[in-house]
Amino acid sequence: MITWGCQMNVYDSGRMADVLAPLGYQPTDAADGADMIILNTCHIRDKASEKVFSELGRLRVIQEAGATAGRRPILAVAGCVAQAEGAEILARAPFVDIVLGPQTYHRLPEMVARASRAAGAVIETDFPTEDKFDHLPEAAAPQGLTAFLTIQEGCDKFCSFCVVPYTRGAETSRSEATVIAEARRLVAQGSREITLLGQNVNAWHGLDDSGNPSSLGRLARKLAAIPGLDRIRYTTSHPRDMDDDLIRAHADVPQLMPFLHLPVQSGSDRILTAMNRKHTRDDYYRLVDRLRDARPDLALSSDFIVGHPGETEVDFEATMELIRRVEFASAFSFKYSPRPGTPASGAHSQIDEETKDRRLYALQDLLRQQQEAFNLSKEGETIEVLFTHPGRQPGQIGGRTPWLQPVHALGPESLIGHIVSVRIEKGRPNSLVATLNPEFAPA
Repeated sequence: MITWGCQMNVYDSGRMADVLAPLGYQPTDAADGADMIILNTCHIRDKASEKVFSELGRLRVIQEAGATAGRRPILAVAGCVAQAEGAEILARAPFVDIVLGPQTYHRLPEMVARASRAAGAVIETDFPTEDKFDHLPEAAAPQGLTAFLTIQEGCDKFCSFCVVPYTRGAETSRSEATVIAEARRLVAQGSREITLLGQNVNAWHGLDDSGNPSSLGRLARKLAAIPGLDRIRYTTSHPRDMDDDLIRAHADVPQLMPFLHLPVQSGSDRILTAMNRKHTRDDYYRLVDRLRDARPDLALSSDFIVGHPGETEVDFEATMELIRRVEFASAFSFKYSPRPGTPASGAHSQIDEETKDRRLYALQDLLRQQQEAFNLSKEGETIEVLFTHPGRQPGQIGGRTPWLQPVHALGPESLIGHIVSVRIEKGRPNSLVATLNPEFAPA
C-alpha cells in the first residue's frame, strides 16, 4: 500500500487492508514480491496526476517482473486522482487492473475477484447509494497509541480552488453509535489518542440513538466518557461550522486537546469572496477570540493559499496582517495551482509564478517565526507528554504535547504508552527537548 496525502487517506488505506484481510492479504513493506499493489492517491497538490503516472511507470516494471516469474501482482489505483481521472488512468496506463474512488473501497474484494478472473480493467468511481461504512468489517488492524477515525466525508462548500466536492462527494456523516463503537474498539486495541477525521469534520451531524442529528461537541463529550481514551483531536474544520456547542466543548472536555486546525486560506475579504469561503476576516477574528475565551491555552494552525487568481499586493498584505494578529503555532501554506474543473482554474488574472514564489516565501518566513516563538514559549513549563516511540538517539523516547509538538527526552522505553509530566528545557524550530521528573529518570 502506497499512500499519499491527508490523514483520511491514511485511514482509508488501513480500512482497505481490513477488507482485503478475509481474502488472505496481509500488508507488506515492499512492492517487490507483493501479490497486490494499491496506490492510494491525493489530488490536492500540484501536478498530482503526473506524480501518479510517474509512480505507475515504476510499478509497471515490478508488475512485469512478477509476471515473468509467474506471479503477476494486481495493480490498483485508489483515492481522489482515481475518482477524478479514472478513464485517463486506464487510457495512459492500461496495465492497471483496478481503479476505485474513495467511496467504493468497501467493494474491493469483489473488484479483486473480477480482476482475477477476467481480462480488462475494473473501474469503480461512481458515488454509491449505500454508505460504505455500513459495509466495512468491524474487525480492524490496531493502529497503535494514536489512531485516526473518519466520522465525516465529502464537502458541500465548493471553494473555488478545491476538487474535494468532486472527488469525495457531498457531505455525509456516520452515525453516533458507529463512531463510538469504533472508538471503543480502537481503545481496546491500545489507542490512547484518537483524531476524528473529515473533509469538514465539524460539519458532522450523525444521527444519535433517537434518530436525531447530533453535533461534534456532543460527540466529543460522549467519546470522553470512554475509559482509557485520554486525548481527542479533530481535523479539518471549516470556520462556518464552528458552533456554540463545539466551542463550549473546548472549555468543558479535558480530553479535547487545546490545538485546533482552522483553515482561513486568506486574510483578504475580496479574495475570500472569490474563493467562495462565505466567511470574512472579521468573522475569523471573532471566532478565534471566542475559542480563546473558552480555552485560553488553545493554539491554532491553519491553511493559506497565496496567489489565488486576482490576488493583489494589498490582498496579500491583508493575509500577512491576519497572521500577525492571530499568531499561529503551525500552518500549511501553498501556492495556488489550478485544478481542472474548479471555478478558479478558468478565472482570468492568474498570478505569475515568480510573484507566487515571492509571496509564499514571505508568508512562510513569518509562519516559521511564529512556530519557533510558540515552541520557545514552552521553555521552563511542565507539560504532559504522551510518549509513543523510541527516539533516534540511544536511551531517547519521543512523543507529543497537547499542542502536537514533537518532544524528545532521555528515558526508559517502559514509559512508551504513558502520559508523563516533563519539564521543557529547550524549544527548537520544529520540536521540544524535555527532561523527566526524577522518579522517571533512566537508571
